[in-house]
Amino acid sequence: MAGQLADDIGKATPARVLAMTMAAVSPVLGVVSWLVWAGLPAEWTPERTISPQSAVALTFPAVGAFLIVHRPRLNMAWLMSAGGLAAALSDLANALMFRAAAAGDMTLAGWLRLPANLGWAVCGLTLTMLLPLYSPDGRLPSPRWRPALLLGWAAITITFVRNTFREPPPPGGYPYPEVIPNPLAVEALTPYTGVLSAVGWTGIYTAMALAALSLAVRLRRAGPELRRQIGWPLLAFAGYIVFLVAAAFTEGLLWAAVVWAAAIPFAVAFSVMRYRLYGIDTVISRAFVAAGLVAVVSAVYFGAGALSGLVVSGYGQVAGVAAALFAGAFFQPLRRVLQRAVDRLLYGAVGDPAVLAERLTQAVRRGDPAKALTSVVGVLRDGLAVEGVAVEVADGEPRYVESGRVGDHPREVPLIWHGERVGRLLVGPPGPRRFPAAHNERVLATLTPYAADVAHAVRMAADLQRSRERILTTREEERRRLRRDLHDGLGQTLSAMAMTINMARISLKNAPETADELLRELHNGMAAVTGDIRELVYGLRPPALDDLGLARAVRDLAGHTAVEVEVEGDLGDLPAAVEVAVYRIVQEALTNVRKHAAASNARVVLQRERSVLRVLVADDGKGLPESVRSGVGLGSMRERAAELGGICVVSGEPGAGTRVEVMLPLTGTPSEALT
Repeated sequence: MAGQLADDIGKATPARVLAMTMAAVSPVLGVVSWLVWAGLPAEWTPERTISPQSAVALTFPAVGAFLIVHRPRLNMAWLMSAGGLAAALSDLANALMFRAAAAGDMTLAGWLRLPANLGWAVCGLTLTMLLPLYSPDGRLPSPRWRPALLLGWAAITITFVRNTFREPPPPGGYPYPEVIPNPLAVEALTPYTGVLSAVGWTGIYTAMALAALSLAVRLRRAGPELRRQIGWPLLAFAGYIVFLVAAAFTEGLLWAAVVWAAAIPFAVAFSVMRYRLYGIDTVISRAFVAAGLVAVVSAVYFGAGALSGLVVSGYGQVAGVAAALFAGAFFQPLRRVLQRAVDRLLYGAVGDPAVLAERLTQAVRRGDPAKALTSVVGVLRDGLAVEGVAVEVADGEPRYVESGRVGDHPREVPLIWHGERVGRLLVGPPGPRRFPAAHNERVLATLTPYAADVAHAVRMAADLQRSRERILTTREEERRRLRRDLHDGLGQTLSAMAMTINMARISLKNAPETADELLRELHNGMAAVTGDIRELVYGLRPPALDDLGLARAVRDLAGHTAVEVEVEGDLGDLPAAVEVAVYRIVQEALTNVRKHAAASNARVVLQRERSVLRVLVADDGKGLPESVRSGVGLGSMRERAAELGGICVVSGEPGAGTRVEVMLPLTGTPSEALT
């Protein structure tokens, strides 16, 4: 930046030379005035020698010159330079006035009152009224703001006239050794000085408030980028006005007004140069929320304290505790309300996370989970003002939906649904109208649960689709098996039987013994066919379920071994699919007990509840090994339970037996055709 400034000086225009001269002269005059104040005798030294004008003389011309170097025709920069130079001249004239009076030259001291008042007037008009009215683009918000400009000019003029032409105070009430005369005093103005002072200062404060209000109006009507520009000068001028008014009642706050005045030109420079990376949104948001909390909570506290004092008179401590509790109860709800209001003010509709959540809810209701995922990334990208947002769903076949471009190094936010990670949210780099980190965190905290819900719904939809595909595959495989068994087994047997019958007919007259042998073979073949048909039927549905019912069929599976079967509830009206699943699961579990468990006792519990059937198969055998691999049998049990929307959990520790626990829902259970 220094090299660029040196290049600009080398090719300086008269305007730039003038601006840089003002930037150099103003702080020198300010330092000289401080030296003059420091050299005064104690009796001629005022109580306050430093004012907001002193800070203005140091910072405004320098920042104004910097802006003029880059944008020579920017009228706001010229206002800053001229106002700062006027403040320096006013401070120096005031210091020299007291220096001349201390030296006994009262005539010079009286005449120095004029440049001091003139510099104050120019500084006040340019910096506290014109500058905010013309910020940040160098133009008035609209012609309707000209009356505010005229009010400020008139108020400054009235106060300048009053200060310049008033009669000196009487000797008795003067805090200095002698009265500094006023060579421009107008005696006829003396009766009206009080009125002029009241009117002038009322107009000055009103004009300053209107100038700050013009920035607020611009902020409300501007787009996102212009709002960020306006935010800096609005915060600076509003804070200065607050501290300036407060300093009139509390002397200690004058230093805050001085510091704030020194910071105003930097805020304006950030706005003019369109620096969007300083987080002005966060500063304004927190300032407004903090101020609102302090004001409302204080009012609630003192109001509750006063009311409690009246109700429980004589118990001041009780009143104080009641007021504190009442104010504390208001704090968190009030903070949320204020934060939401500020977000709406700064960012419009996308600034209120609740509005974004409502938009997302409506979008989710209108579409399926896949489309809802697209709506999630769209709303999040809009609410975070980033270049891209993506959602990746953790699934067997990961789904990835992206809006915009997240880049090579996006921020990763996990999506958690009831303690289970269902995916991740990827947030790309900031966009041109980037919001601050505080706003982003509020949006993420509000919308991430919605994104997690949608991601979970996408996973469930994918699981459902895969389950349907497995069911269709299983059904087709079962049909293929039936076709093969019927064609290769039963079909071949029936064909052979038909040939045997034909041979027996031919041999019946000529060779009865041969026909008799053939008929015996035919009888044996029919017995085999009967067995094949029985096996096919048993594969479709165990006959024991129809002959005995589920409870007796399970007892029949247990046989005469040391397996105890307990039945709780009525199992007579269970859906056919549930009966088959329970029978097959218990059959597989008991087979495992006999083959692998080496158990001395086992038990089977069937427990019917209102909307669920619970099945338990437990043994006291050697349990599951430390590293167990799910085989065909265990996988079959889990799949049968999952097909009906239930769960199957196999647990056990080495030496502590094995437990197979199944829970099957009884509402909305698929029909028997699913088996």
